[in-house]
Amino acid sequence: VFFLQQRAPGKVLHDAVCNHLNLVEGDYFGLEFPDHKKMMVWLDLLKPVMKQIRRPKHVVVKFVVKFFPPDHAQLQEELTRYLFALQVKQDLAQGRLTCNDTSTALLISHIVQSEIGDFDETIDREHLAKNKYIPQQEALEDKIMEFHRSHMGQTPAESDFQLLEIARRLEMYGIRLHPAKDREGTKINLAVANTGILVFQGHTKINAFNWAKVRKLSFKRKRFLIKLRPDVNSSFQDTLEFLMASRDFCKSFWKICVEHHAFFRLFEEPKPKPKPVLFSRGSSFRF
Repeated sequence: VFFLQQRAPGKVLHDAVCNHLNLVEGDYFGLEFPDHKKMMVWLDLLKPVMKQIRRPKHVVVKFVVKFFPPDHAQLQEELTRYLFALQVKQDLAQGRLTCNDTSTALLISHIVQSEIGDFDETIDREHLAKNKYIPQQEALEDKIMEFHRSHMGQTPAESDFQLLEIARRLEMYGIRLHPAKDREGTKINLAVANTGILVFQGHTKINAFNWAKVRKLSFKRKRFLIKLRPDVNSSFQDTLEFLMASRDFCKSFWKICVEHHAFFRLFEEPKPKPKPVLFSRGSSFRF
């Protein structure tokens, strides 16, 4: 139980959760809850909690990954990688992280290795019978065990690392789809990632607008607008327009886009420096 002053901003609650978990890299995470219209929204860290969560006794607030970096090697702490691995496990179970059968079986095999250790056919079968990582798991059980057999000696921390290594290459990793329509009225889904704004048809990515191409993001009522930087080689008009279900949905998506843009500008790759004549000792990256 966390006790907050009546006017405490969202950051106070967020920090309290991070401190409770002994989590250093809390910036990657957010608090999510259903608002009074039952729409899932992120807790604003600057606004008072009580103005956002009107009936706290009746609301479940979830602590989940909000920003998925392009490379999990940027995550310094083992605990952070463990929480990311839990998020992947949850996204698999909820059908949010979709991929082919081979990738699914490989992901689950690393989860099983982290949970029960080295392969043992009897223990594996019992464990998979009791734990459902995806719907219709039975069809993949032999493939999961085949992969699990190859992870002998892998520690839970190594399994988490391998899990994230596979997950980050999947098209739907860290993606939350927001239903919309394009100018022609075609149903599409919008999403935001570390690279920019993505357009999906179903679960297939059909377009991407990198942050470098985006000049301005805005919304007018139900319309979400992307103003692009001028590009002589592009066939796109300079402003793209998408229609969303309501103003609230539109504003919510606009806000998460702005937050992603601000967050991932910190991770923009610096321009390569000229190589020194002498070899430097060791790597400049720390893990």
